Amino acid sequence: MKRVVLAYSGGLDTSIILKWIKDTYDAEVIAYTADVGQGEEVEEARLKALDTGAVEAVAEDLTEEFVTDYVFPALRANAIYEGYYLLGTSLARPVISKGLVRVAEEMGADAIAHGATGKGNDQIRFELSAYALKPDIQVIAPWREWDFKGRADLIAYAEQHGIDVPVTPEAPYSTDANLLHVSYEGGVLEDPWAAPPAGMFRMTTDPEDAPDEAQIVTVAFEQGTPVAIDGVRLEPVALLTRANELAGAHGVGRVDLVENRFIGMKSRGVYETPGGTLLYHAHRAVESITLDREVQHLRDELVPRYAEMVYNGFWFSPEREALQAFMDDVQVRVNGEARIKLYKGAATVDGRRSDGHALYDQATVTFEADDVYDQADAGGFIRLQALRLRILAEKRLGEGE
Repeated sequence: MKRVVLAYSGGLDTSIILKWIKDTYDAEVIAYTADVGQGEEVEEARLKALDTGAVEAVAEDLTEEFVTDYVFPALRANAIYEGYYLLGTSLARPVISKGLVRVAEEMGADAIAHGATGKGNDQIRFELSAYALKPDIQVIAPWREWDFKGRADLIAYAEQHGIDVPVTPEAPYSTDANLLHVSYEGGVLEDPWAAPPAGMFRMTTDPEDAPDEAQIVTVAFEQGTPVAIDGVRLEPVALLTRANELAGAHGVGRVDLVENRFIGMKSRGVYETPGGTLLYHAHRAVESITLDREVQHLRDELVPRYAEMVYNGFWFSPEREALQAFMDDVQVRVNGEARIKLYKGAATVDGRRSDGHALYDQATVTFEADDVYDQADAGGFIRLQALRLRILAEKRLGEGE
């Protein structure tokens, strides 16, 4: 291998990996930093890569692609893993992998490399995505190759070679940020009984310090995709950014869970997904009045499967793509608005409406007099539903059960 494109964040692992690949493979390293919403960290990483020895450093803005082609499709599917996780990291990895492969082809590289550990999910997400896009790609995964045993060894190596890293032995938990969320893991967070350190969160106000007055936010959807907040139409990146600002100010979107990694172990992760949480609740609210019951129930049965595919790294798989087509077809009728109340860490539905697509019929459900429903019909419906139960009960009673 003579040229390697490294997914480079500027953090501890990838900074050391850049140096390690150069020395181990005697190869040129091209640092690739995908901007999926990290902000100023992107340019800082690009400059640091050059200082650390990269022959070239590419920083690419993928925010529009990330939100439009990954975040919003997952939102239309109501993707949530194990009841809590809105898949912020899982959704970012395939778009980064796509960029890695593209740059490798453009620059004539022999391989790509990443800084994911041999214990985590990201190694699987990066590599499954890369192989799906370029079957003959070579992948370097240093955590599965080198002799370093843990973060302490990396910090010592960085000090030995004069590599500046933003992590110290005293506060070694790691973070991963994008426009959808920030994740925190490792260090003191490895103890599932330990509370997250004070001041750790970056996107959300502590709910105890959030405003004492609730804020009402209205989100509009067209075919399941959010298009406006409080009556103002916004492009995808601007909309998610605005949702993050509104929900984050009220401490919405913090999650602390022990999840089941694809590789077979349990892991404690802490996440904050303010805008995603707001949009998730608003989306379900609009769905509640626009989707047919059986269609909604069938879709909900498939949500865990879809979320598991994304979590496990199968974004570019035929099964995810097929299921996405179903999810998107279901969303054709999901047009309307939801009103969400933000208060002290909670996002609760305050109202929902849909002009022309609502299946909710007030004339049918009213407790007042109506001309569209004969309540006596319910008696026959119940007797038919009870038929098999009555037959079974008679048999059991006859047998002395």
